[in-house]
Parts: sequence; structure tokens; C-alpha cells
Amino acid sequence: QVQLVESGGGLVQAGGSLRLSCAVSGPLYSSDVMGWYRQAPGKQRDWVADITSGRITNYADSVKGRFTIFRDSANGMYLQMNSLKPEDTAVYYCNLQRSRPRSNYWGQGTQVTVSS
Repeated sequence: QVQLVESGGGLVQAGGSLRLSCAVSGPLYSSDVMGWYRQAPGKQRDWVADITSGRITNYADSVKGRFTIFRDSANGMYLQMNSLKPEDTAVYYCNLQRSRPRSNYWGQGTQVTVSS
């Protein structure tokens, strides 16, 4: 069973930086894709970025050039967020998508608030 635990959220002023962490317990497979999503109050959960086991990354247009997703050699994934804007305020969720068996795992979320 896979468990995901996020940390690193908080309150920051516009233009500031935060780094989110996602600790993964359980085995990871080479076909797994890990990513970050976010959900602002009253809005749907949106994809932010993802990374494959081969370290191929993809970003939503709204965060491209400001956010960086990366993984370490252990079961950790991170989201470095720079030049934060008030519209980045949301609960950020760590996600793992597995193709075999087909599974989708979520963390509990961490709040990021950017003040203007």
C-alpha cells in the first residue's frame, strides 16, 4: 500500500518562495508518474506538474518558469515554488498514478497561502 504525506506549506508574501515535500511510503515502480495538484476554495482540483521515474517533467502554463518539480534518490518528491502570486493560494496535493495495477494515490494536502 502506498501512502503520501505532504509538508512545507505555509503563508508567504507575493514574490516569495516555498518548497513542498512529498514523502512516499511503499514501493515505487518504473512506470509510476508522480505529480502535484492544487485546489483553491470553491474551485476544482487542477494539475500543476508531474514527473516520471525517468525525471521527465511537465508543467501547467500557469506555473511554468516559476515552479520546479523534482525527485530525490529515495522516495521523495518536491515542488520548489518561486515568484509566488496570490492566485497560487490553494491546498496542494501530492499524487501518484500507477498503470499496473491501475491506481491513483493522494496525500492529505498542504495549505499554501500567498498574501498580496
